[in-house]
Amino acid sequence: MQIIRFSYTDPEVKYGWIYKDKIGYLSGAPYGAFRRLDATIPIQDIKFFAPVIPGKIIAIGRNFPEHVKEHEVEIPEVPILFLKPSSSVIGPDDNIVLPPQSNQVEHEAELAVVISKKCRWLQLSQVNDVILGYTIANDVTARDLQKRDGQWTRSKGFDTFCPLGPWIETDLDPADLLITCRINGEIRQMSSTREMVFNIPQLLVFISSVMTLEPGDVILTGTPAGVGVLSDSDKIEITIEGIGTLRNNVRELV
Repeated sequence: MQIIRFSYTDPEVKYGWIYKDKIGYLSGAPYGAFRRLDATIPIQDIKFFAPVIPGKIIAIGRNFPEHVKEHEVEIPEVPILFLKPSSSVIGPDDNIVLPPQSNQVEHEAELAVVISKKCRWLQLSQVNDVILGYTIANDVTARDLQKRDGQWTRSKGFDTFCPLGPWIETDLDPADLLITCRINGEIRQMSSTREMVFNIPQLLVFISSVMTLEPGDVILTGTPAGVGVLSDSDKIEITIEGIGTLRNNVRELV
């Protein structure tokens, strides 16, 4: 099932689901009991929003070997965790805004995991029970500030620096999914989730040993090689096999 957040005839944002080219409302939230109402709304008539507004965004650094090589650092022995604020989240077709503090804002195409229930100290056998589904993320990064600061909060925390969408896919095996990022139609990133240093079950077990995960929390699982600088008017398309395509534009702050 594909779960969305959308608006239709009024500005209120609601949960829905997709059936072919139609949208239906969800009665209830996807993290608990809900019912799918009839899908009768034409998909072209709605506005998509980020499919989740997370309480926290836990991101993983250096989780693809080729990305590690392009930054000339070591492959980590344990997952590198950092946080992005929920205020950085935008949805499909929203603009990524280039902040004046940075001259080197880069894209990072990633598979994102959406948590369905509160959990702590997970075992590998329990991981699938706490995953609502998967969506697409762009861990936008001000690379020059990342290098200057020595830690990553500012460089990854600007408003608009976490596009998510277009929906949450609940029926997906994430073990070997092709991730592709195109800028203005040109391929910049292409790899498979099978190349991850730490796979998704390993990541969830590790993260839950550090902090409690809550319904709606999002985990960004790392980016492949090929990250590059974004410029005003760029068009970004991130496609993940089995999910779809997340599209955003880039704009300078005015």
